[in-house]
Amino acid sequence: MAKIFITRRLPEEGLQLLKEHELEIYEGDAPPSKEEIIEGVKDKDALICLLTDKIDAEVMDSAPNLKIIANYAVGIDNIDVKEATKRGILVTNTPGVLTETVADLAWALLMAVARRIVEGDKFMREGKFKGWAPLLMLGSDIYGKTIGIIGAGRIGSAVARRAKGFNMRILYYSRKRNEKLEEECNAEYVDLETLLKEADFVSLHTPLTEETYHMIGEKELKMMKPTAYLINTGRGKCVDEEALVKALKEGWIRGAALDVFENEPAIHPELKKLDNVVLTPHIGSASYETRSKMAVMVAENVIAALEGKLPPNCVNPEAYGKK
Repeated sequence: MAKIFITRRLPEEGLQLLKEHELEIYEGDAPPSKEEIIEGVKDKDALICLLTDKIDAEVMDSAPNLKIIANYAVGIDNIDVKEATKRGILVTNTPGVLTETVADLAWALLMAVARRIVEGDKFMREGKFKGWAPLLMLGSDIYGKTIGIIGAGRIGSAVARRAKGFNMRILYYSRKRNEKLEEECNAEYVDLETLLKEADFVSLHTPLTEETYHMIGEKELKMMKPTAYLINTGRGKCVDEEALVKALKEGWIRGAALDVFENEPAIHPELKKLDNVVLTPHIGSASYETRSKMAVMVAENVIAALEGKLPPNCVNPEAYGKK
């Protein structure tokens, strides 16, 4: 029987697959501290963690028996993969399963900010609605406009497919060209400056790297149309929030919708005061179906590693067999 530390309670479908092993689950509402993770993982064979958990050399030092770090997320920027590989610890993620769900949320945010849905809901609840008026709550059309997608991987491509249904012109900027997307959605591959200048909606779908950190800052926001909107369901640190607040206040852009934040879970205090921004608590993959599938995928990764097999979603296969 292996010992597994889980940094947050997962959907039951995944936990059931691991029931033959000894599970220790952190039950707090907020993410565990680094000290709590170190304490929890010290005698464990496997660690199941979230994107909010920083797993570095110090954590690994405390867990000499650790065989796998299974991330309950697609992104792995919270894990020092290089260090894990050096120690022969496998690292896995949950790709693919949340693609359509995150794309759905990106579109929900796009539509909510363009048509002022959150602002309108608040307006109604506060009893301010006195009747229909020609200039009341004017928003922006979506159909037939131009969308600029930054990052044309699985999720960016899924967002583009939805844009096709809205008869939108689709621009994309990505590390490498996606010819399949061009063929499927008549998408145009452009440089970042062109995308920012021409798009009515800019949607971010890049991983966090040295190159993408603050890739949207003051310079980029000033390139955008004053009628444009920024949507971010990628990584919070890809946007300079200080610059974004200034852009929203001074009218460089018309609005923004964010599911991820630069210093998550903290939010820039000024963002909370603005009506032209929609804020959601990192719920891109938060559907019953998807979160359950992610839990099953994580469990399957862990089971494979504990059985001495290469897990199906291993991001560092070169670590296999080192330990």
